Amino acid sequence: MKEYNVPMALVDYIPVVLFFLATNKVYKALGNRMSKISKILFLSGVYLVTIAGALKATYKLLYALNIGDFVWLNNQFFSNQAIGFLLAGIGITMAVINKKDSAVYAFLPTMALVGIMIIGLGAMDASLCYVASKMKKRSALVLFVISFFLSLGMGYLSSRSFDTSAMNWAAQGINTIGQLFLYLGVNILDNAGLKNY
Repeated sequence: MKEYNVPMALVDYIPVVLFFLATNKVYKALGNRMSKISKILFLSGVYLVTIAGALKATYKLLYALNIGDFVWLNNQFFSNQAIGFLLAGIGITMAVINKKDSAVYAFLPTMALVGIMIIGLGAMDASLCYVASKMKKRSALVLFVISFFLSLGMGYLSSRSFDTSAMNWAAQGINTIGQLFLYLGVNILDNAGLKNY
């Protein structure tokens, strides 16, 4: 029996919002240097991750309110988030290093999706670390590194059972802090003139 409650479900929306706000700032600052393809990849990835997270939180909310157990809302999360992080990571990497348009999109087994998620998230965080280093914003760089490792921790927890309340709260706490650090790091860069990087 799943142990979801309304406060837990509502808290699950917080990292989704923080991720969207952080990536929106990145796009506003760097969108003018993105090619059409890198914009499409980055925005598609961001929206896919955001929608996947929002649907997962909605699943928990509907379940907690005893409206129903809409399993597809839960089951879509991992695949969509993995592919979303990969697309966003490729898109921002192309913008940061000014490479010509290229991309790979694949539907793979779960362990391959874990690898894709790590590669995509790693590319996104590494690109932001590169920009932070160039802008001499060490605090932002540290926040991105911590955010990445917290996201890896969240990925590990994703492979465990999410049916217990304790696991859900632990995962949500780690995810929220990770996305908060991402947002704070992007905010530091944005305030320091990310648009002119």
